[in-house]
Parts: sequence; structure tokens; C-alpha cells
Amino acid sequence: MSEQYVPFFANVQLSPTAEGDDRPPLPTTGSEREILTAFLDWHRATFELKCRGVAAARLSDRAIPPSGLSLHGLVRHLAGIERWWIRQHFAGEDLPMLNYSDKDPDQGFDRLDGDVEAAFSAWRVERNRARTIVAEAPSLDATCRSLVTGKEISLRYILVNLIAEYARHNGHADLLRERIDGATGL
Repeated sequence: MSEQYVPFFANVQLSPTAEGDDRPPLPTTGSEREILTAFLDWHRATFELKCRGVAAARLSDRAIPPSGLSLHGLVRHLAGIERWWIRQHFAGEDLPMLNYSDKDPDQGFDRLDGDVEAAFSAWRVERNRARTIVAEAPSLDATCRSLVTGKEISLRYILVNLIAEYARHNGHADLLRERIDGATGL
């Protein structure tokens, strides 16, 4: 009688989930739009999870010197990124920039005055408006013109760009959260 082959990793939990992790599982099948928007929403939820449970005063900690990054600064930046790519670029909404100016491009990271909860509220407003705009778009092939280069860009490109932006900043948030209170694996 031969033994059945069992891969060495069959009984290993590869990625523990954090307490309170309410992110839905990522789909492994579906349309391109379903997959891209699910991954973007998962990264948005991941960022929110990494900030959950941190005292408001600690969200502004620049916990990894010499970097000036903080969770508060990241949420301000991500609100501006959502607005810039989806509302200003793709939807063509005539809105002021959030936490950015040509004279002070890093103000979202550098200026940590103001209420942290207001920053999270602004981010949620931008995220929710972006979801609506993407859901109402006729297809991922719909395009707009870059406000910087004038080149035509597709909604598909914008979604992939946003996924990359969130993934990069979720890595930063991992490190910040670990330095703030030791939490890992979120």
C-alpha cells in the first residue's frame, strides 16, 4: 500500500488573520472589473484595519525616523489620491486638491494639524465617491486625459495604479503600526 503524498505546507497556517479582520475574501474568478475593484477594496480595508484600535493621538506618530510618515499623514495622502485619480482625472470633477499644492506638495504628510477623525472621514467620502464613479463607468476601457501629461489613460490603468498605491502604503502602515504598539499581521 503506497502512502498518499501530502505537500509539506499542507498543515501550516501561512497567514494568520488578525482579530477583527472583517475583510471579505478576495475572489479568484470573475470579470476583470470585479477582480480589480475587489483588490482595491481589499487594500482600502487593509489600510483601515491597520489603523483600527490606535489611539487618535498615536495616529500622528512619526514612528520610523528619519521618515516623516505617519498613519495620519497616510490617510490624508490616500484621500487626496482617491480624489486626484477618480474624481478629478476620470470623472473630470472640478475640485480643489486635497492636502496638496505645488508650493507644498508634501503637506498631506507634513502637516498633521487638524482632527484625525476628520481626515478619516474625508478619506471615506473620497473612497465612497470613487466606488460610485467606477461602478457607473461603462467599461474599464473608458478613458480620460491625464491632467499632467495630456495622455489618454483608461479606467483600467487608474485602478491598477490605485491598487499599487495602496499596496505600497499598506507596507508603510505595517511598519508604523508595529512601531506604535507592536501589532503585526494585520
